[in-house]
Amino acid sequence: MEPNLININVIIADRPYPLKVKPEEEEGIRKAAKRLNEKVKEFQNSYEAKDKQDYLAMCALQYAVELQNVEGRLLQQDEAVSEKLATLDHTLADFLQQSD
Repeated sequence: MEPNLININVIIADRPYPLKVKPEEEEGIRKAAKRLNEKVKEFQNSYEAKDKQDYLAMCALQYAVELQNVEGRLLQQDEAVSEKLATLDHTLADFLQQSD
């Protein structure tokens, strides 16, 4: 067992989940569980499903799509930064050649 782990319980869709987490992760995990429960309630108010599993599946899909979109934007930003760095590198190389 990893040292410095604490036991916490989070409730997701009315079901308790005991977890062992690092103390510094506890707040983030509790916030994520709260956000997930809010999303489940949002879906419950908007859609008619057979059980909470269906709402959890819709939450998972929505968060997966959001993650995919964020990853795509980060990739585009990385490419833009790489292009700017290549331009800067080229400019500096030209300047240094002119200085010689």
